[in-house]
Amino acid sequence: MSKPLGKILVIDDNEDILLAAKMLLKKQADLVQVESNPGKIPFLLKNDSYDVILLDMNFTKDTTSGKEGFHWLEQILEIDPNAVVVMITAYGDVETAVNAVKQGATDFVLKPWNNEKLIATLTSAARLRKSYDQVKVLKEEKTQLSTALSKTGSGEGIVIGDSPAMKKVFALISKVAKTDANILILGENGTGKEVIARAVHEQSLRNEKVFIGVDMGSISETLFQSELFGHKKGAFTDAREDRAGRFEIANKGTLFLDEIGNLPMTLQSKLLTVLQKREVTRVGDNRPISIDIRLVCATNMPVYEMVENKEFRQDLLYRINTVEIHLPPLRDRIEDIPLLVAHFLETYAKKYRRGPLKVASSTMKKLQKYYWPGNVRELQHALERAVIMADSDTLQPMDFTFLVEKNKEEEEFDLSEFDLDTVEKMMIQKAVSKYSGNISKAAKSLGLTRASLYRRLEKHGL
Repeated sequence: MSKPLGKILVIDDNEDILLAAKMLLKKQADLVQVESNPGKIPFLLKNDSYDVILLDMNFTKDTTSGKEGFHWLEQILEIDPNAVVVMITAYGDVETAVNAVKQGATDFVLKPWNNEKLIATLTSAARLRKSYDQVKVLKEEKTQLSTALSKTGSGEGIVIGDSPAMKKVFALISKVAKTDANILILGENGTGKEVIARAVHEQSLRNEKVFIGVDMGSISETLFQSELFGHKKGAFTDAREDRAGRFEIANKGTLFLDEIGNLPMTLQSKLLTVLQKREVTRVGDNRPISIDIRLVCATNMPVYEMVENKEFRQDLLYRINTVEIHLPPLRDRIEDIPLLVAHFLETYAKKYRRGPLKVASSTMKKLQKYYWPGNVRELQHALERAVIMADSDTLQPMDFTFLVEKNKEEEEFDLSEFDLDTVEKMMIQKAVSKYSGNISKAAKSLGLTRASLYRRLEKHGL
């Protein structure tokens, strides 16, 4: 556990002062860094972070006016606007010290100091720094919450289903939501894995805290640590200010790591370390930050086969899947299609300012016969398109002709008219359709492993 004063930097050209400060504060602080040369301040601040900086007002060049102290105070605040600086001054320079406070210093102490008073002053200063950090995290949390709320408002945050398959999912959520067990959600693209993750959060004991979602497949290796663990200003070229990572922002709430199967092996070990230690360290910093999160992960990849093929760490899989939730594809829950259709019709009728809409019985039969390789997401987009294009308030089969046309195009195509990527995509679609979504059979017919087929499905957005 961190000590009350955290990390302290003491800058004074009097070696006796530095020694006395270090001896006094080492029991109260995690680290006491002392420096007699103020010229090293920029280097120190760009390579580390301090909870409190104890800065002398006068150095050898000017021992009375305090100008050097003002200069270095300005430099410190330019590098780190949230720096907490306590000035050291002689008894006769109180007025100068007060002016320093007006220019951004947090407080001042007189030398020779009273030990108890110095510790009390620095403890208050360290608390102030902690509050600054918390405010920054709260601001980022607010931004994340705004994004989450906009998604929920679009109808993407509602779990819908009355089929036996979905009832099993709901029963499992009810059992595990109020625990802190790590959850792994498995299912094809478009089945609603994030919706289920949000449902777990809403039914958990953390539902008043933030839900933070991260698409692991969209984060580059170079930005992985910065995005998830945060960074300090100056840690790399574009790090213009301190930034909390997603783990830090999700503290006390739920962190959802989507598409975790896409995480390269080199980064899996870093994620595992954080999950084991329950703490993160920002890029450019060496101060660990404790985290308390509920972890929910999801993937459409065959993680168990990936473990066998040494593409996914077995110890990481054990860490994230205390409980598994398997989401059925839409073709296995066709009795839920009328409920989903009614929900999306209402959503898009409001969005596009249409009157009440309904679907003809023949249309519903067509929708229930379609294979829906893109699952609920494809159904949602199909209904949005139909609402926009339909002339009548009752959606007819002809309003969904693009579904038939798509299948027809896949059946009849001239290989000479397509490039290799297009041909590959169509062959994969045909194989998956032929074997009714059985990935193992489709992969075997294509001469691929299941993992290779999943990667190609991801590549083509299928």
